[in-house]
Amino acid sequence: MRKLEIIIKDTHRGLWYEDGVLTKTLEAGRYKILLKRWLFFPPKPLVEVVLVDMRERDLTIKGQEILTADKVALRVSIIVQFRVVDPKLALHAVERYEDRLYSDVQLAARRSLATMTLEDILTNRNRLSEDILRDVKTAAAGYGVTIQRADVKDLVFPGNLQEIMNKVLAAERMSQVQLVEARTKADVQKIDSQSRAEAQRMEAEAQANAQQLAAQGQSEVQRLQTDAEIRQLQERERNAQAYARHPALLRMLELETLRELARNGNARIYIGFDKHAGPNGTEKD
Repeated sequence: MRKLEIIIKDTHRGLWYEDGVLTKTLEAGRYKILLKRWLFFPPKPLVEVVLVDMRERDLTIKGQEILTADKVALRVSIIVQFRVVDPKLALHAVERYEDRLYSDVQLAARRSLATMTLEDILTNRNRLSEDILRDVKTAAAGYGVTIQRADVKDLVFPGNLQEIMNKVLAAERMSQVQLVEARTKADVQKIDSQSRAEAQRMEAEAQANAQQLAAQGQSEVQRLQTDAEIRQLQERERNAQAYARHPALLRMLELETLRELARNGNARIYIGFDKHAGPNGTEKD
C-alpha cells in the first residue's frame, strides 16, 4: 500500500475529492493520500486534493480606455485587493474566479465613468472607487470572494487634454506657492507689528511707572519737609510759651549767647543805654 503525505499550510485550504466528488474541506495540517486502489478489495476511491490560496491578493486592471459622460476618452488602471473566503464557491461557482473578478471590476468601472463628466472625475476621484467597490462586492460574494478595496491607480487623459491639465496644475501649484508666501509675509508683518506695539506698550508703561515713582518720591520729600517745618514751628511755640511763663529762662539764654560770642575775638557787642534829659532840656547819657 502506497501513501502520499501532504501538508496544508495555514495560508491555504484543501478541497478533498474522492472519485471526482468533493467530500470535505481540509484545514491546515498533515494528511495522507492513498495512491493506488486496485490492490485492495473492495477498491479504494481515487483521492485528489486541490489547494486554494486564502491570502489577500492584488488584482490590477490595466489601461482600460473608457468614455466619460461628456465623451472624453480616458485610460484607467484600477487595483483591487481581495481574498477568498469560501474555497468551495471559488472553485465551483465560476470557472476561474480571478478572471471573473477582473471582468466584474472592468464593467463596473465602465458603468461608473459613463455617468461622470470629466469635471466630476477631477473634483471627486474617490467616487469611481466607491462605485466599483459597491457594484463588485455583492457579485464577488457569490463566488466566494470578498473585496477589501478598489482604487484608481492611474488616470491618463488624451494628449492635448493632458497638456492643458499639466498647465492648469502648474498654475494651481504656483498660485498655492504665492498664497503661502503671501500668508507667510502677512504673518511676519503681523508678528512684527505686534512686537513693536508690545514694546511701545511696555516702554510707555515703564515711563508711567517711573513718573509715578518720581511723583511719589517728590511728594514724600515735600511731606517730610513740611512735617519738619511744622515741628520747628511747634518747638518755637513751646519755647516762646516757656519764656513767657519764665522770663528768667530768656535771660539765661541771652547770657549763654553772650558767652558764646565772647569766645570769638572778632565778635563785636553793642550795648545800648537808656537816655535821660538834663536840667536844661538836653539829653544826657
